[in-house]
Amino acid sequence: MYLKPVEIRWNDLDANRHLGNTAFISFMSHTRMAFFHDLGFNLEYLNSNDIGPIVFYEHVYYLKEVLPGNPVQVSLEITGLSEDGMFFEFHHNIYNHQGKQAAHAQLMGAWMNLTSRKLTCPTPEMQVKFKDVEKGAGFRVLTKEDTRPVRIPRKDLP
Repeated sequence: MYLKPVEIRWNDLDANRHLGNTAFISFMSHTRMAFFHDLGFNLEYLNSNDIGPIVFYEHVYYLKEVLPGNPVQVSLEITGLSEDGMFFEFHHNIYNHQGKQAAHAQLMGAWMNLTSRKLTCPTPEMQVKFKDVEKGAGFRVLTKEDTRPVRIPRKDLP
């Protein structure tokens, strides 16, 4: 499991003076990018390969209030990858300063070519590194169908 300590800043609080829901999502995104960076896939690497991660959905379950003044830790576990590495599923947990779970999130995403704006496979180097990373409990091999477990009908404005 990958763990990233994160300091709570004043602007992470909402009107109720606790960690706001957008901050939870921001902390998880920050953790993902730190995870990629620590694997050797920093912004320069991603830019030079014209690739970036995208999110299809992120389900967040809030379990415990997080108050200012104490840092949190955000975990990342890979719980699914497609054979070609295009699709990924991560689980995040946010733990308060006492190690108590404050939130859980399930995220499904993919890699996108930044020129064509279409889904793509990660580089061969990335595929090797992702296959070598410790996997989370219940890890599964993903298919394209797994990326859209619920079909939301599209409703454009007239």
